[in-house]
Amino acid sequence: MKVIYMGTPEFAVGPLEAILKAGHEVCAVVTQPDKQKGRGKEVKCSPVKECALRHHIPVLQPTKIRAAEAAEELRGFGADIFVVAAFGQILSEEILRMPLYGCINIHASLLPRYRGAAPIQRAIMDGEKETGVTIMQMDKGIDTGDMLLKCVVPITEADTGDSLHDKLSAAGAGLVVEALEQIAADNITPEKQKEEGVCYAAMLSKEEGRIKWDMPAEQIERLVRGLNSWPSAYTSYRGKTLKIWEAAVDQEVHGEPGEVMAVTKDTILVAAGNGGLQIKSLQIEGKKRMPVKDFLLGYKMSAGEKLGE
Repeated sequence: MKVIYMGTPEFAVGPLEAILKAGHEVCAVVTQPDKQKGRGKEVKCSPVKECALRHHIPVLQPTKIRAAEAAEELRGFGADIFVVAAFGQILSEEILRMPLYGCINIHASLLPRYRGAAPIQRAIMDGEKETGVTIMQMDKGIDTGDMLLKCVVPITEADTGDSLHDKLSAAGAGLVVEALEQIAADNITPEKQKEEGVCYAAMLSKEEGRIKWDMPAEQIERLVRGLNSWPSAYTSYRGKTLKIWEAAVDQEVHGEPGEVMAVTKDTILVAAGNGGLQIKSLQIEGKKRMPVKDFLLGYKMSAGEKLGE
């Protein structure tokens, strides 16, 4: 099939590579404009643009995909289908209707659960045992279109936002190739989304990472994993921001929320609203991520100290 691919972050790279490997003609890639990043304000292009350039695919970077000139440029390629994966802009109805087979989306959840911008992280934060990928026929709503294919991906107790991201990207890569084959063969039956079970995965904010120590320890531990690596779960210690990267739950702990209950060679045990959190890996403001034993070489933390405001 002749495909226009729309995507921006690392999540969308694997599916693009898979579509190319399957022999489809990707006549253009559409991605977000280059942005300044880092302290040096260096201009960097998106991971999807980097992938497209490696394969010598024309790249379009409209500031507004809904603008008339952007739609006209897309029309000029005569694509059979548009494939969208975390592109970052809302398509107009004109664009949705433009290709013969419409536009399909690779969404990182089992719709209708976790419609929206951050389905991967919120599935972990909410304590879900499984998630997955849905290939969806796009309509004018936000992740409301008919479902074409699904696959389930278990969430393990060790999964972080990053590790689950990689699993779902790989699952999406295989599933979108299968969807393109079935669409081309007219061998796919769209399924409407039910209204029961709908929930939204709102965009993440940095403030959500601030740990409220009166929450149950299980909830804090899921926050740590779900927000790893961005925006990260964090607290404060001696006036500095302290990011927590790896932790475990200890249900036998009882103390004032945020109170350091014990410090061992490898862990810092902090009381929560219910149970306690064993901190194993962290990052103090101005330093790199490190195991607790390395942190304790520079900070003589002791029981009775408090984390948080």
